[in-house]
Amino acid sequence: MAIEAGYKGLASANSGEGQYNAINFLVRQILNGVRTATLVQIVSVTNSGGVSPVGFVDAQPLVNQLDGYSNAIPHGVLHHLPYMRIQGGANAVIIDPQVGDIGIAVFADRDISSVCANKAQSNPGSFRQFDMADGMYIGGLLNGAPVQFVQFETGGITITSPNKITLTAPAVQINGSVTVTGDLTAQGTSVHTHVHGGVQSGGSNTGVPV
Repeated sequence: MAIEAGYKGLASANSGEGQYNAINFLVRQILNGVRTATLVQIVSVTNSGGVSPVGFVDAQPLVNQLDGYSNAIPHGVLHHLPYMRIQGGANAVIIDPQVGDIGIAVFADRDISSVCANKAQSNPGSFRQFDMADGMYIGGLLNGAPVQFVQFETGGITITSPNKITLTAPAVQINGSVTVTGDLTAQGTSVHTHVHGGVQSGGSNTGVPV
């Protein structure tokens, strides 16, 4: 086969020599259209940390395509990919992706658009196979150091937030001693700095906090 000078392409010097080499080249060409997984970066996301159903992301594939001259050809943005949340029934850890995050997009072997729309068993939306349009986002690769986190170590568990930590439940039970560094407020009253009025020094105990 004639190959333009300087053009690399996907054919080797012996791709046209013999039936085996020709078929081998053809198979490799077909496999080039099969998508499995790649690294992507989040461009947009439908959710922002609120209590809501799992949403979708738009993601930019980070590994470029190359033409026969090794020129880079970036992929287009992949739209409306469902992302993964750690969830079982009504119980979940809500950590929605954010713009700029890097993670994995894996690609289904059939069209998943009907399942995404119906959230139920469905026929494939088309006859496409191993297509980037049928991606699913799994986050958490190649990202920087977190500022807000739950950290598990041999010595214990640390929960860190630069803002605040809120516990909401009908009852909160703590088994063990509690050490407080800083102020502790109960129903608007500081446990460390509150005082009781109308008392005189003596050997008796005070009443309950007011």
